[in-house]
Amino acid sequence: MRAEDQVPLGRTGLTVSRLGLGLASIGGLFQSVPERQALDTVRRARELGIRLFDTAPVYGYGLSETRAGTALRDESRDSYVLCTKVGRLVEHGGPDTQPIWADPPPGLGVRLDYTYKGVVRSLEESLKRLSLDSVDVLHVHDPEQDFLRSVGDAYRALDDLRRAGVIKAVSIGVNHADVAARFLREAPEPGPDCVMLAGRWTLLDQSGLVEMLPLCHERGVAVLAAGVLQGGGLLADLGPGASAVHQNAGPAMAARLRTLREVCARHGVPPTAAALQFPFGHPAVTAVVVGARSPEEIEESASLLARPIPDRMWSDLRDAGVIPPSWHPAPGP
Repeated sequence: MRAEDQVPLGRTGLTVSRLGLGLASIGGLFQSVPERQALDTVRRARELGIRLFDTAPVYGYGLSETRAGTALRDESRDSYVLCTKVGRLVEHGGPDTQPIWADPPPGLGVRLDYTYKGVVRSLEESLKRLSLDSVDVLHVHDPEQDFLRSVGDAYRALDDLRRAGVIKAVSIGVNHADVAARFLREAPEPGPDCVMLAGRWTLLDQSGLVEMLPLCHERGVAVLAAGVLQGGGLLADLGPGASAVHQNAGPAMAARLRTLREVCARHGVPPTAAALQFPFGHPAVTAVVVGARSPEEIEESASLLARPIPDRMWSDLRDAGVIPPSWHPAPGP
């Protein structure tokens, strides 16, 4: 499978690449990223044929959206699909100042707001930061923070924007598969078009398979799988710090990780390659979205996605209980 392979995004009429670029990292997630490096990362992704980009107001308190708009300024608007999120407003003195952002604009924070007016305002402010007149996909970001208002007011606002042709797709961006399943069940018709699920359909956490993925498949809802490297710490070889990360994973997860690494080593396959390709074993998954803070990182992800993995390795992972018995490699393009 190649990063640039293009597929329909469910029923939306949009076409995306199999690999998407998540833009939290260029907003300064955990460490500062110089402006030029951030822009070069996005532009390198475009050169690789990646046409799916995901950002959010909270990423660097607007910094990610601003950089995304700058990097994509010279691209034809129909040559890529851009996603952003609603549910948090960036404001001076906003009460939620998360320490995970390395260098946010001074004085800014975020405030939760899942009201109808808040969602419309959020989109208007995102478009200003992006210097664009449209985005394609809007996610309700972390709806569990105010679930009733999210599935009520926020969803109604996004549905109205979709019906008016302002956006092409309604989505939710979640870290919890049960929250996504509940949202799909309770949202009024026609419901979300997509779900971005972070960290719950991976080699180490497959809780998305319990209910959410089958529900999405049944309803024709496209799934964007994010967080497939478990934050980068569990599957990447991080040198001296890796052992501490593994110990913090808990005994069951650590044992699963050891088995995964042993099977991958036996077949000469990097665990990161397996992690990037695994989500496509469910037919609801359209694309995998990864972060990158340099052109080299997105190049590596594209290369690992295309790396051949023998069927025997997947069989060994099934036999070892690392992946479910129902899992099968995705068919070729």
